Amino acid sequence: MSDEGSSSADVRTSALSERDRALLDFEQRSPSSPGQKEAAVRRELGLTTARYQQMLGSLLDRPAALAYSPMLVGRLLRLREERSRARAARSFGPTDR
Repeated sequence: MSDEGSSSADVRTSALSERDRALLDFEQRSPSSPGQKEAAVRRELGLTTARYQQMLGSLLDRPAALAYSPMLVGRLLRLREERSRARAARSFGPTDR
């Protein structure tokens, strides 16, 4: 009989590829300075910053990512939603006609 705790951990990690887990782990410990983070993305992951952001963004929508790192994914989803609301609220000039 298998231990249920290790079984749920196995499900969380098996649903994500090693690269997916590496992206989430990197984001958890990444430098806060944009320049340092960009250099670290290239050095450690071998990705451009744009590709890293694309991959991370699509990863956030996967339930397995939330199961793997709930605090990180929840925080990143909230930030994404705040940015989306801010973009939607922007005014691009007079609206009077």
